[in-house]
Amino acid sequence: MNILFNNREPVYIQVIRHFKEQIALGHLVAGQEIPSRRELGSTLKINPNTAQRAYKEMEEQQLIETERNKPSRITQDQEILNQIRAELIHESVDLFLDSMKTINVSVDELISIIRNRYEDGGTSHDSR
Repeated sequence: MNILFNNREPVYIQVIRHFKEQIALGHLVAGQEIPSRRELGSTLKINPNTAQRAYKEMEEQQLIETERNKPSRITQDQEILNQIRAELIHESVDLFLDSMKTINVSVDELISIIRNRYEDGGTSHDSR
């Protein structure tokens, strides 16, 4: 497990996002056991309290389940797992749209650019 932390948002939020991304990618699956809080802290070289906070938040979001004296596991609730992918997509689109609005790209221009890039295979980096 490897996360490149940034200074823009709290580490525990970045840990949660990492777990969500791993679920969306299929690297973590329903019912899969995850590292203990102490193991996670040690692996990521973060404060154990930060790992604890991330797990507590994931439990509140019902992303993970923890039974007394048993390892935490990814939820088996398929609806929650499906929502994770949708959430990540919406967050990415919102960030993208915010950056496009900042440079005054119109909706029509944006759709044209996306259509052209999609049809070209998305590999071109020139400006159109």
